[in-house]
Amino acid sequence: MPAEKPSAQDRPGAPVGRRVVLGLLAAGAAGVLGGAQLQKGLEAVLGPIGIRDPTGLVGLLPVGNTFRFYSVTSGAPKRDASNYRLDITGLVDNKRTHTLADLQAMPQTNLVRDFQCVTGWRVPEVHWSGVRLSDLLDDAGVNSAATAVRFTSFDGTYSESLTLAQARRADVLVALEMIDGPVTHNHGGPVRLYVAPMYGYKSCKWLSGIELTSEVVPGYWEHRGYSIDGWVGQSNGRNDDPTS
Repeated sequence: MPAEKPSAQDRPGAPVGRRVVLGLLAAGAAGVLGGAQLQKGLEAVLGPIGIRDPTGLVGLLPVGNTFRFYSVTSGAPKRDASNYRLDITGLVDNKRTHTLADLQAMPQTNLVRDFQCVTGWRVPEVHWSGVRLSDLLDDAGVNSAATAVRFTSFDGTYSESLTLAQARRADVLVALEMIDGPVTHNHGGPVRLYVAPMYGYKSCKWLSGIELTSEVVPGYWEHRGYSIDGWVGQSNGRNDDPTS
């Protein structure tokens, strides 16, 4: 999801030039001083730039309560109703492969919750809609040996995990819609994970795989020092134990 503010060495892609960055910083300051209309214009421009910014500086711009778009790769391939697949594998009784149409036909749950990035920015009262992860797990049948769930992305790199108890929370969705329509590609669509009570790095974008495992498998950012349990307000997102 999104995947939150990777470092330059972890996120390949075409760099944003120094002049562009300086210009954006100036424009961001103007947006704060120039009112809501200019601010909206900046948000429209900065979103597409942010997804391929290896410097991370775009995430620091004062663009208001809006999403910043990050990817830990140079970008994910696009998927739509014709080629999207979600595989449920691992310690399950029945492996499943769901198309986008399959997921859309299932009972949908609506939530209005904030999205909090570990880097500090927040988008309040986002409208989310999708299939409860617990419903998908029940449909596949969870083996008694399973204690955790691992998620993979069709960007080919990103992964995340939850304990089985966390995954069964009513506010954890396999999201098909957010804000005011289908989840867009930049937001991690057509299907992404949304873990309401945790920082955004736990909400895997471009979701392609759900695997039941016997133990928690640390995800992309956990291998880079982030907490496995990314509860908003109970963790700063970083693992503070220097021995870990």
